[in-house]
Amino acid sequence: LRRLYRMTHADILQAIRAVTESANIVVEVAAVRAGLAMLERGGDFADGVIAHEGAALGGETFVSFDRKAVRLLQAQGRPARLLA
Repeated sequence: LRRLYRMTHADILQAIRAVTESANIVVEVAAVRAGLAMLERGGDFADGVIAHEGAALGGETFVSFDRKAVRLLQAQGRPARLLA
């Protein structure tokens, strides 16, 4: 959304909230909250959702090529490492 539509950070947050709070859309609320929390800290929504769902499924460590995602999760005290 940032690159293609040049949306601001605030507009992206507002758009995701509007879509996920719509009465006719069903979402995994905890996963959306995790994605929004990651987005609010400057990361990507998808990384927050992936980290949340991975942990919910029993994953012990978030592994990614994305240095920023790893750093943000580690700052929360969550196990995360870069894939070398």
